Formats: sequence, C-alpha cells, structure tokens
Amino acid sequence: MAKHINLVKLCVGIDSFEELNAYIEAAPGGIRGHVTRMWPKQEDKLLQGGSLYWVIKGVIQARQEIVGLEEVIGEDGVRRCRILLSAPLIRTQNAQRRPFQGWRYLKPEDAPADLPQGRAQEPELPPELAQTLAEIGVI
Repeated sequence: MAKHINLVKLCVGIDSFEELNAYIEAAPGGIRGHVTRMWPKQEDKLLQGGSLYWVIKGVIQARQEIVGLEEVIGEDGVRRCRILLSAPLIRTQNAQRRPFQGWRYLKPEDAPADLPQGRAQEPELPPELAQTLAEIGVI
C-alpha cells in the first residue's frame, strides 16, 4: 500500500503543457506555489512523495512534486494553504478528467504514469485530439 497520496487540480487559464511549463520556469528560484482555500487533511501523506497533477483542457497532462505546505493569510483575513511545488514540470500520460472545483485527492494507483524519457519531449497533441484519444483509452 502506498505511503503517499496525490492531488489533482484544474489548470485554469492555461492551454497547453508548454504554456504551464513556461509559467513555472519564469518563477524565481524554481519553486512554485499554488494557493488554495482549503488545507489538505491528509497533509502527512502528501508530504511523503505526493504530486499535484494538472488537468489542462480536460486532460491530466502533467504533475509537479509537492515539497511543502504553508499558511497564507489573505487580504480578507482568511487562512489559506500554499502548496509548494518543485520544478520541473513532469509530463504524464494523458488521462481524461471531468470539470470540478478546487482540488481532489488522487490515489497513486489511479494516477497516470510519467511519460518515458524519450517521449517527454514530444510535441503536444492538439487538445481536442488528446481528449478524444484519452476518452477511448488510447493515450
């Protein structure tokens, strides 16, 4: 049984793996954070090797390792959680996901595998084609 758990999150406003990767690479220090309203109850499991899997255009396409969680107090005084994520962005096999709000837990056995080293540099398929292929279980 796996010691860790993952998160899955919609990547709003990003249209491709390359666009998300460029955004991450532009971050100072190579560590990126994502602020969310809810603090994960399974914090210990997340920090034992968990990743945040990004859904881009309805398809899980990438992941980043979770390296920590920190409290952030917004201008409105509300406590939030910053999920600290490492670079680089890791390309995964495509896996279709329906829209949802916030983030969800993702068991390791349900997470798509990383693409093999040689395929990680392949150009991305058009989003519609990638989603159709994922729907029928080809990719």
